[in-house]
Amino acid sequence: MSTPGQVIRCKAAVAWEAGKPLVIEEVDVAPPQKDEVRLKILYTSLCHTDLYFWEAKGQTPLFPRIFGHEAGGIVESVGEGVTDLQPGDHVLPVFTGECQQCRHCKSPESNMCDLLRINTDRGVMISDGQSRFSKDGKPIYHFVGTSTFSEFTVCHSGCVSKIDPQAPLDKVCVLSCGISTGLGATLNVAKPTKGSTVAIFGLGAVGLAAAEGARIAGASRIIGIDLNAARFDNAKKFGVTEFVNPKDHDKPVHEVIAAMTDGGVDRSVECTGNVNAMISAFECVHDGWGVAVLVGVPNKDDTFKTHPMNLLNERTLKGTFFGNYKPKSDLPSVVAKYMNKLEYFAGTRAGEVHYPPSSIFRDQQGI
Repeated sequence: MSTPGQVIRCKAAVAWEAGKPLVIEEVDVAPPQKDEVRLKILYTSLCHTDLYFWEAKGQTPLFPRIFGHEAGGIVESVGEGVTDLQPGDHVLPVFTGECQQCRHCKSPESNMCDLLRINTDRGVMISDGQSRFSKDGKPIYHFVGTSTFSEFTVCHSGCVSKIDPQAPLDKVCVLSCGISTGLGATLNVAKPTKGSTVAIFGLGAVGLAAAEGARIAGASRIIGIDLNAARFDNAKKFGVTEFVNPKDHDKPVHEVIAAMTDGGVDRSVECTGNVNAMISAFECVHDGWGVAVLVGVPNKDDTFKTHPMNLLNERTLKGTFFGNYKPKSDLPSVVAKYMNKLEYFAGTRAGEVHYPPSSIFRDQQGI
């Protein structure tokens, strides 16, 4: 049966209300319009961001909605104006995009596309303000331009990265969000040097990827900070050499780390979204050269507070979005490094920097 240009009826996990169980429904998925592609989703994983917006805690509720944004699939059909993708391509849909025309996309220093950067409040397509999902004629909202908890979905073409068709989609689907975020936060933003010390706050999937980035870069000590001591054994597989549980100490964790490292670590990467962890990650880096990178998304009412002297003493605070990777330009090369098991080339837009082989995907342990 030929489906291009036709409405497809398929199954999707629909969130009808905040915090209520998802319901498997038969939904209609309209064909892609200008600059859009329709994808057949083969694998999708669950990211905490999906849970956060499903709960709608501190967020603007937008329901009914189809969540999901960490996935892999195949292009089913393309809309008008799409020339870089065609039916049958293996792809990763990404929650942020790359229009390749705006100042951000043309800058080697940014991946914050003016047109396609993440928008959690928008539940419709950019081209016409309409949803491509419906049930019984009533629209169902999209989520961050991907909505991968559906057998078929429609995305803007700028949010779809074409990858090696030999790549196992059940594994590389995690590159479309968490793993790239953590890996890139270390390699592209923190940029630890060989022999340096790195602190990783939070040892979930993103934190493990950040730790792997530190190992790839040749860090001599990688200190993992987490409230769950059970995570340490697994974290060792990703390069973590020491573990600190803040609950085991009477003094602030940044002071504990400073005492362990003769004044502070060279780099830190925060992967929790907890504002107190963010502050600790900044205050635990060494004065004069320390760099802290914030990855986690805080609650909307959180405030980051630190004494100005921490900045004046030449510590650097940075933020990152999706590990500073451009989805269409950079993700294919990250997938390629996993596929060929050769050296990982960091800074794909800033020159070739050679690192030891990566094992971030080894059996997907801990991810």
